[in-house]
Amino acid sequence: MSCCAPGTESALEIENVGQALPSDEELLLASRPLGNGLRQVDLSVPDVHCGACIATIEGALNRLDGMEGARVNLSTQRVSATWRDGEKLPPILQTLTSAGYRAHIFDPGAADKDEQLSELIRALGVAGFAAANIMLLSVSVWSGADAATRDFLHIVSALIALPALVYSGRIFFRSALGALRHGRSNMDVPISIGVITAYAMSLYETMTSGPHAYFDAAVTLLFFLLIGRTLDHVMRERARVAVKGLARLSARGATVVSPEGTRAYLPVEEIEPGMTILLAAGERVPVDARVMKGRSDLDRSLVTGESRPEPVDEGASVQAGTLNLTGPLTLEALAPARNSFLAEMMRLMEAAEGGRARYRRIADRMAQLYSPVVHLVALITLIAWVMISGDWHKSILIAIAVLIITCPCALGLAVPIVQVVAARRLFEQGIMVKDGSAMERLAEADTVVFDKTGTLTLGKPLLANAEEISSPNLALAAALAVHSRHPLSQAIAQAAGTSSREEFDSVAELPGLGIEAHRGETVFRLGRAGWALGGAANDADRSGTVLSEDGRRVASFLFEDSPREGAADAIAALKRAGLGCEIVSGDREAEVASMADQLGIAKYAAAMLPGEKSDRLGELASAGKKTLMVGDGLNDAPALAAAHVSMAPANAADIGRQAADLVFLRDNLSAVPAAIDLSRRAGVLIRQNFAIATVYNFVAVPIAVLGYVTPLVAAIAMSVSSVIVVLNAMRLRPARGTKIAPAPHEAKGKAGAFRLEPAE
Repeated sequence: MSCCAPGTESALEIENVGQALPSDEELLLASRPLGNGLRQVDLSVPDVHCGACIATIEGALNRLDGMEGARVNLSTQRVSATWRDGEKLPPILQTLTSAGYRAHIFDPGAADKDEQLSELIRALGVAGFAAANIMLLSVSVWSGADAATRDFLHIVSALIALPALVYSGRIFFRSALGALRHGRSNMDVPISIGVITAYAMSLYETMTSGPHAYFDAAVTLLFFLLIGRTLDHVMRERARVAVKGLARLSARGATVVSPEGTRAYLPVEEIEPGMTILLAAGERVPVDARVMKGRSDLDRSLVTGESRPEPVDEGASVQAGTLNLTGPLTLEALAPARNSFLAEMMRLMEAAEGGRARYRRIADRMAQLYSPVVHLVALITLIAWVMISGDWHKSILIAIAVLIITCPCALGLAVPIVQVVAARRLFEQGIMVKDGSAMERLAEADTVVFDKTGTLTLGKPLLANAEEISSPNLALAAALAVHSRHPLSQAIAQAAGTSSREEFDSVAELPGLGIEAHRGETVFRLGRAGWALGGAANDADRSGTVLSEDGRRVASFLFEDSPREGAADAIAALKRAGLGCEIVSGDREAEVASMADQLGIAKYAAAMLPGEKSDRLGELASAGKKTLMVGDGLNDAPALAAAHVSMAPANAADIGRQAADLVFLRDNLSAVPAAIDLSRRAGVLIRQNFAIATVYNFVAVPIAVLGYVTPLVAAIAMSVSSVIVVLNAMRLRPARGTKIAPAPHEAKGKAGAFRLEPAE
């Protein structure tokens, strides 16, 4: 846990050792034209970890001549650099390397393995094994072993500690070295100095048969620090998958018909406007296009958020990434893949996530103060004791004790241990958290924005007027409906219950229209009103579902999407706490208004596209609101990424779950106030842990500075402070019928408490 400027946290392999930077020709080859004389290239920068990294990189690149702009995306750990084409290529890679960041051309096909986490786990295991064994040997020394035995045990401890410090300590040594090489300091600098000097002085004591050695202190110190760093890394890494998942919705290519009539399969990047595309049922639309021929049903949940398929026929516009369900279509490409609706959604998400990544975590803010203060205190202690005593050996030992006793184990565990405990408590309530900082942001939320279909509702259409339809007519409709996988057909079949005995000579499903069956000379149709009634439908029937016999209406079907369990109670709890609530939906105005009225939500917006939802989140942010977005659909992904913090149900689309910070596993919407409650409680414990670490340092540092603490006692004191922090974090429990603490921005005693039911 540290501020992740270059050389911090796990910015370990800061130099491109043994790797040549790509040439200018390779960089140009990997770039793409944007128009207006601009080119852009995507670079992978694995050492990007926080807002400080973003500011450093963007500042360094934007100062280059010829650069039009640079944008860092924390979630994907990528840098998009844009420059003016035709001029001399700016030294982009060289600048990144000089700033202390490894960089290479982004390869979308590269293996997605977290090498950094693997390295941390291996280092943690080695440090833990060495610390346990050295502590066992130290017991004999502490119990009063004779001089010869003591010297032998010190030598064995030195032999165990050396490889452990070299292997596990490199996590900190390379980070500290990288920071110093680039004229910076970070928390790993005093850690490295303390560990190395403790080992060096212990080795000196061993070689001179001194009574004290501190190998156990040095290795145990590394072990505790690696625990905090590993936990923190795990929590941060969970948030970096949403944009990658959205890219998987893009078609790899499509069958294109040339003007001469020949067919060829082209990669999606080679499809240009005006080309004719043949799209089979089950394939995704490769680029934004217009239907030239054919009729089908499309899954447009990516656009509208509605799970209900929409019929399309000649002249209809279709967006890239939408799924063709039932029939073949002939399309005319309207835009290249790089300018498609899906590409725009990905750009929206990257921009939104990049902005949210600038949120500075409590731990990052605290870490900025640590390094310079510790350096200064240790240096003053060393100089003062040399001047007072003239004994360099004693002065160095006291300075080492100061470095060890102030080592940030408690500070390093303060945040990640609470977040891990909170994540467990949330999971016990059916809520999964992907990013530790999300709990900090959730505790600050003052406005909740809901999607409708699949979030406030379950997203499954139900037959609303089953009681108004006679049993024979309902059974007849169900007999037709069982031949289709259309959601409305399934709703009719489910409402009918028992299997129908109706039989037909033939049954066929007509894409985009409905189901047609023949029994002798009689024709039955179930589907779009205009088609089922042979064009005799009135205006009210245009979007309805009708059962007809030889063009005569037999029954009409109305559908509804019922509220999710606990939705009304959750909204009421949020409103009592003073949080604003509103709905943004891609659904029709009437249905959104009806749901808002049922749940008592005054503000709502209907028929919104993904970009419009994202814009609404931006408006709220500009007004100073800290927004929690709760959504489930593909079309909600940019808004989920743009919000201050976000949640999605477990039955959400993959991209919705990946874009969200938290996912609730149960159908009950009470997960929303429950998550806010626990996050606020976690925030209180984090601040308490920082207070504990601060008080500990205020008490312990003066004692160490005055020379009353040996490095061993300093290591024990440091360990005790870490244990206290862990025990404090374990106190976290969800509310059981009690009011939660007010949000951080609320004064004590003001509104802002939820009344929660006991957890089951």
